[in-house]
Order: sequence, then structure tokens, then C-alpha cells
Amino acid sequence: MSSTLLEVTRAGHEEVERLERLIVKDFQNEPPSSKDRLYQGHRVRHMIDTISSTTERLIEIYEDKDNARKDEIAALGGQTATGINVFSAFYDRLKEIREYHRKHPAARVVDANEEEEALLKEEPQIEFSGEEAFGRYLDLHELYNRYINSKFGEPIEYSAYLDVFSQPQKIPRKLKLKLSRHYSEYMENLLAYLIYFFQRTEPLQDLDRIFSKVETEFEEQWADGKVKEWENEKQENGHLEDQLTLIDLDFYTTVEELMEVGPEKLKEALASLGLKTGGTVQQRAERLFLTKDTPLEKLDRKHFAKGSRGSVQNGAAAASQEVDNSKEIALLEAKVKKLCDLLNEAIERTKDNIVKKQALTYEEIEAEREEEETQADTESDDDEQQIYNPLKLPMGWDGKPIPYWLYKLHGLGQEYKCEICGNYSYWGRRAFERHFKEWRHQHGMRCLGIPNTKNFNEITSIEEAKELWKRIQARQGVNKWRPDLEEEYEDREGNIYNKKTYTDLQRQGLI
Repeated sequence: MSSTLLEVTRAGHEEVERLERLIVKDFQNEPPSSKDRLYQGHRVRHMIDTISSTTERLIEIYEDKDNARKDEIAALGGQTATGINVFSAFYDRLKEIREYHRKHPAARVVDANEEEEALLKEEPQIEFSGEEAFGRYLDLHELYNRYINSKFGEPIEYSAYLDVFSQPQKIPRKLKLKLSRHYSEYMENLLAYLIYFFQRTEPLQDLDRIFSKVETEFEEQWADGKVKEWENEKQENGHLEDQLTLIDLDFYTTVEELMEVGPEKLKEALASLGLKTGGTVQQRAERLFLTKDTPLEKLDRKHFAKGSRGSVQNGAAAASQEVDNSKEIALLEAKVKKLCDLLNEAIERTKDNIVKKQALTYEEIEAEREEEETQADTESDDDEQQIYNPLKLPMGWDGKPIPYWLYKLHGLGQEYKCEICGNYSYWGRRAFERHFKEWRHQHGMRCLGIPNTKNFNEITSIEEAKELWKRIQARQGVNKWRPDLEEEYEDREGNIYNKKTYTDLQRQGLI
């Protein structure tokens, strides 16, 4: 029935209104888990994209560049080439409708409610790697391998790389490592992955608007020379003369003062500008002093060495190209930094997960992964009412708050902080005592270089742990076996001596 342009317009408006109602209805349902929240975001994103494409199609119809809509409206009014005939137009339209129903006698009327329910329960296909754990963690192993095997990188562990990749300003620019092709490709691949991950985990965010704002701020800062770690780039490469001249002529007012620099430095400065380097010290100084108030383009040709003008122009072009490359790389760094700020929670979760894995065995990692999968599968999809919990009691095994008497019995209202765990809080005595054997405390003790033994139970302060470790080491030194006092020797008569006494008696010839 959508054969006419007006019918297409009506169907388009109906589709837009239907999708808007669906979006509102979908947002009214609070997703019970992060997985369902991600599905909801992608469903809404798909509906918004459909609304945008349908709206663009409607705009094209209303613009009516080919006058098709105008002709169809005129035909509905009975306007033909011979004149106005309303009845003829009416019966032609009626004939068209009857012909459509004759060809499609079994056309089924779709129930709008059933279709809406099916759309709201749809689970979009979202591609995540096993390491990403459905958007909880980042998978930067490929970029990490490229970083540690490059000249601008350094051989560090993956956990340390997670702290470094979001701070490209730490890579030294003075060594020209940032202007290399390998660094540019690395930053492009890093930005592409972060964009792809952000689009999958935050489908409702407008990334184009975010990048537009970043580019606007970057252009203003670049023009003012205030881009972090790139402040002097424009001044360093902006003028070829400033880049090549080895002597600052602003400090000299006469040729005689310039002669005091020496013949070798004058020669190097002249060669860098493409001027002749021969003659006496005074001639060299006079030739160089001409460039203080006269641009190189206006100097007489006799002052230039052969073929030097072309090299100066090529140098200027190279400097301009270097400025453009620097700007592109600086913009890539600005975008990466913005995305890292937006993905800060996911990055922190990734760091904690990597540190946790390092303290677990393979069997424990597999058991934890199975537990997470089971928990994700058994999460309730029913629209449960919000649990009334004004005292904010912890949840029990059945998903409901535990009784208040049990909460007081176990002392779950008492907070224990552990400085070794990064000032992490543990609620209740039982959780506090158990944490000394868990991965977080083990990692903290490993960072301090102290073995996590029973001697350090109940120790939560870094200073106390270090002091106790020093005392243990000192005590172990006292109890250490000393061969000169404890090693035994026997003489011919059967007398027992330690090593020191035996050696002294032997030297004196008494044994």
C-alpha cells in the first residue's frame, strides 16, 4: 500500500513516532544487570539511527526537488492534462486499493503490542573478545607488544603498560621519536581500538560531538602554543632561519663584536644559511651581519654558495611538513587522552583484574571465570520490585538484606582499613582477618618486598610492616650458623674443639 509518495510519507512519520514510544518504554524498564543495560543501550542506539535515516528520507520528500509530491497532490484533486475530474481520480484510487487486496488476500495485520514486546526483548549481537569479558576490561595485548618492541617504548610488564598508554606525553619528544612513522601508526591503532571499545560499551554517547569539541579546544591551544609537551614546536619549526642559524644576531650591534665569535662558528652559521663561507674573519662577519636586517630572499646572489637557494627552500618545505606532522600527532594524543578519561573506570577495572590474576593459580582463575558465567546466566530477568533497605544492610545468599541482629553480631558496621592494600576498607572482623591471605594484601606485601607470612598478621601499616621485617632480619642474623664457633674438630687424643680454638692451638704447635 506504500506505492504512492504520500503513503510513504505517512508510513515514515508513523515509524518515527512508533520508535520514539519504544525508546521511552525501554527506558522505563530498569535493567537488572550490566549485560542487560548494554543490550538496552544498543537497542536504543539502533532505534535512534533508524529514526535519523527515516527523517532524512522525509526531508528529501518534503524538499520535492523533482516535483513528484506536488504532482501527486494535484492528481488527488483530480487535476489532469484535460482538466479537473474529481470522480475519475477517486475511482482510479479505489481501483488501485481493490487490486492490491486481490493480489494479497491473506495479508496479516501485525499486532503492534506483540512487535513491541519482541523488539524490547531483542538481544543485539555485540562482539567482545574473551579478555574484554563483555566490556568490563580492555584488551590491549596487541598494542602492548608493539609498544615494548618499538624504539619509543620500553620493556615493561603489561600491568605497568596500563598506567603508561594513557600518558603519551611521557615519551621524550626531543629524540624525535614522536615524529617517526612507527609512533604515528601506533597512536592511530590505539585510537581506533579505544573508539571501537567506546562505541561498544557506551552506544548512546555522541562520539562525533566529543571529538568536535576536542578539536576546537586543540586548535585554540595550538595557535597559542599551549598544547602540553608541544609548547615550543611552532617556534622551533616556524622559521627556517631560527632553526638553522647557530648565532643569535640580536646580541650583536656591530661587525667588530660579531668577529669575536671566531672564524669556525662564523663559517658554520654561514653554511647553515647557504651563504659563502670563504674569506677573512671580517668578510665572514660582514656577510653574516647582512642577514640581521635583510631577509635571505632579498640578499644579492653573489653572497650565496652554488645551489644553496634550492636547499634553503627545500629546508623550509621540510620544516613546514614537520610542523604539520607534529600537529597531527599532537591531535591524536589529545583524542586518546580524552577517550582514556571517559574510559577511566574500565581502565581501573582492567588494572585490578591483571593484578588479581597475577596472584591466582590457573585453577583459581578458571573457577572464578566459571562462577562469573554462572552468575551472569542466573541473574533474574523478572521485573522485581525494588528491595526496601533503609539501613543499607549487606545482601544475603537469597538476594535480600540480612537480619539486623546478624549484622550486629558479626560487627559488619565496623570498618577496618588496610594501608598495605591501598587504604581499602573491610567491613567486619571476619572479612578483615580473611583478607590477609587474599590477592590484594599479597600484592601489597610483594610490592614492599616483604614475604606474606603469619608474622605479619594484623599488621596494616606500611611503616610497622617494614620495622617488623627489619627486626626479623636482625634476629635471623644472630641465629645464623657461624662455622668458626660451631664447627667442631677432634685431636688425636679425642678432645673436641671448635674451629677457632683448634686453629689457634695448631698454629702454636700444641696439637
